[in-house]
Amino acid sequence: MASKPTFVTAEGLQKLKEELEYLKVVKRKEVAEALKQAKAFGDLSENSEYDEAKNEQAEVERHIAELEDSLENVEIIQPSKGKKSKVSVGSAVKVYDLEFDEEVVYTIVGSTESDPMENKISDESPIGKALLGKKAGEEAVAETPGGSIKMKILEIL
Repeated sequence: MASKPTFVTAEGLQKLKEELEYLKVVKRKEVAEALKQAKAFGDLSENSEYDEAKNEQAEVERHIAELEDSLENVEIIQPSKGKKSKVSVGSAVKVYDLEFDEEVVYTIVGSTESDPMENKISDESPIGKALLGKKAGEEAVAETPGGSIKMKILEIL
């Protein structure tokens, strides 16, 4: 079964590759050393250090597998030249939040690059999903855990 694509910018792709390299080269060695030290304490059945190291090893391996899967299915977001007619992954969108009476600019990115503090929102988030495919002048409603958010798309930057 093919996984869905992971949308990233060229910069985001580089960060994913660096993180994977760090986990494989540095973190795996650190966890192996922690396991080796924990085994030296003796009885593994009551050895909390060993259990902790095994759990960390499982978490590191899970994260490596996730990153490898993401990298196998990566689609690089190309910066567009000129205006776009519809919101897509990679778009910067100026919206008017009807509830809070304010303008906000969101950049729609893949889930691996989302950073709500910088208004980089995932294409899989409620707001991202609501905006995708819309045109300037249209309204979008995002169903979030905190309730509905109504926005008017002012401009696709």
